[in-house]
Amino acid sequence: MITLHLARADNGVIGADGKIPWHIPGEQRRFKAMTMGKPMIMGRKTFESFPKPLPGRRHIVLTRDPDWSAAGAEVAHDPDSALELCGGPASVIGGAQVYALFLGQADCIELTEVHVSPPGDAIVPAFAGWRETARTDFAANGVTPGYSFVTLAPL
Repeated sequence: MITLHLARADNGVIGADGKIPWHIPGEQRRFKAMTMGKPMIMGRKTFESFPKPLPGRRHIVLTRDPDWSAAGAEVAHDPDSALELCGGPASVIGGAQVYALFLGQADCIELTEVHVSPPGDAIVPAFAGWRETARTDFAANGVTPGYSFVTLAPL
């Protein structure tokens, strides 16, 4: 089973200058709960955006650089190798290019819709060919924008 995990703004933005352009504690708790104990597939830039590897999870990093390595990372150079390293269910956590690589094989998308439209340089378009199976909406609260947890399944 391959699950894509992402937070995306209303305008498709998922990142700006290597950072997530919002801070939503509830979304971070959900991400942790859904990925804890599971192998996570990510691109090199996503891995390098973490101050240190996230505890309790394997970090499988896709990179085209044959010489790249980092403490806490298992390196794969193509999607099939990354899935083989997982040895079972995989959580794909970004970035945009990595989501595009796995979208056609994914069984589920766990999406946080963030109800803002910030500028950004990492964009993920809307998911055509997917249907919503669950939704929980949260109103804006102070500096935290409104957001929705959405589960998508392929049509």
